[in-house]
Amino acid sequence: MEGTTTQNKKRLPAGRKAELAAYVAETGQVTVVDLASHFGVSIDTVRRDLDQLDREGIVVRTHGGAVSAMSVPGRDRGLDVRLQMQTAEKDKIAALAADLIEDGSVVVLNAGTTTLAVARALRNHRNLTIATNNLRIPAEISPSVFRDLFIFGGAVRTITQATTGPVTLAAGARGADVEIRCDYALIAVGAVDASGFSTSNLGDATMMSEMIQRADRTAILADSSKLDRRLFAQVAALEKADYLITDAPPSAELAAALAEAGVTVLTP
Repeated sequence: MEGTTTQNKKRLPAGRKAELAAYVAETGQVTVVDLASHFGVSIDTVRRDLDQLDREGIVVRTHGGAVSAMSVPGRDRGLDVRLQMQTAEKDKIAALAADLIEDGSVVVLNAGTTTLAVARALRNHRNLTIATNNLRIPAEISPSVFRDLFIFGGAVRTITQATTGPVTLAAGARGADVEIRCDYALIAVGAVDASGFSTSNLGDATMMSEMIQRADRTAILADSSKLDRRLFAQVAALEKADYLITDAPPSAELAAALAEAGVTVLTP
């Protein structure tokens, strides 16, 4: 056993990530502790490898481990899977986003697990008006937080538990659409690079873009695994945002592009 462990330690650095990916694919779901023990490397090494493999789309990072990307078809991962991903990072981002919001503000939140974390982080706020397409937020946010809570109508996407449609609200007996404005749009995106903010679904991108257009100030929420990436549907150019809230400093190239666009980067 000792000889095998020593051999693994010598052999794995060159091909460790490939063997790790194959092991996750075979097992289906693993923990960081299991992987560290199996390959005879440190937990920090396993975490770095898993983060890289998640960025490459080979595995799906979860809280404390990973699952095989083969078990999560397509880029539109189910909400229950994404709820387990980057949880500590999302909580840090949510706390920073909540710090931006003053009591009595009008806030728009889009779909996603990061904005669910924001809803929980707003627990000490009062008298907010919240509008969202995130169908999970009414169950996640305390009634003491908001004065009014609105859900945008539209087609329901069960995989994200959100609606996709126009950013409008109806009022009056005839249900006429009312133009809405908000103090803040808190928008979780799938990717950020020098070209702007993007996501994997065209309908989501259109809705997120409308939310940004209706806001006096916009904070983009993205954990560091989403930086220096680009997805299919463009949401907005960098200059459309006031803040990027993330859990780690962006790369030098992306930081320069954000600074040129006038975007303030907030990290823990």
